[in-house]
Amino acid sequence: MRSQDNWTMDNGLPCLDLLEATPGILRALMTELTDEDARWNPAPDRFSVAEVLAHLAHSDSDCYRMRLDRFMAEARPEFEPDDAQMYLDLYRGADPKESLHKFVDRRRKNIQFLRGLPTAAGERVALHKEHGEITLAEMLNEWALHDLGHIRQIAELVRARKYRDGAGVLATSYDLKP
Repeated sequence: MRSQDNWTMDNGLPCLDLLEATPGILRALMTELTDEDARWNPAPDRFSVAEVLAHLAHSDSDCYRMRLDRFMAEARPEFEPDDAQMYLDLYRGADPKESLHKFVDRRRKNIQFLRGLPTAAGERVALHKEHGEITLAEMLNEWALHDLGHIRQIAELVRARKYRDGAGVLATSYDLKP
């Protein structure tokens, strides 16, 4: 039911096409990475591709899906602020292929759920304890922001790990920040 005038909307809810495309984008970024490449950390305080994938899989089920379910089941649910730092141990040592598989499966289920919601669902309101009132549509936009930030992060890790050295002197033109 995509509008020809607004190709960013489906079912009256924003961002569904982008959220649905994310797994394919991540698969494409992973095509030439070895397990060692995916586990490479550019610095002690930075995530590897494997850790980012574990974070995405965890976020899809334990953050976003939980909030989706509460948005639909409760009148004005209250949400605690996210604290990704408390899950760092969960992400360390994650298997990149397993994490990508979990993410793809969870995202597919979430998109299927979202596409089945009525148009008015985007107007449902929750109380975020840090940010105040939010709508489901706003959370979907934030979810897209989250995806795009991690796509960018993984792309930068892939650029630095897989392609920088092979570019030789041409790589000096790039200011990579993995």
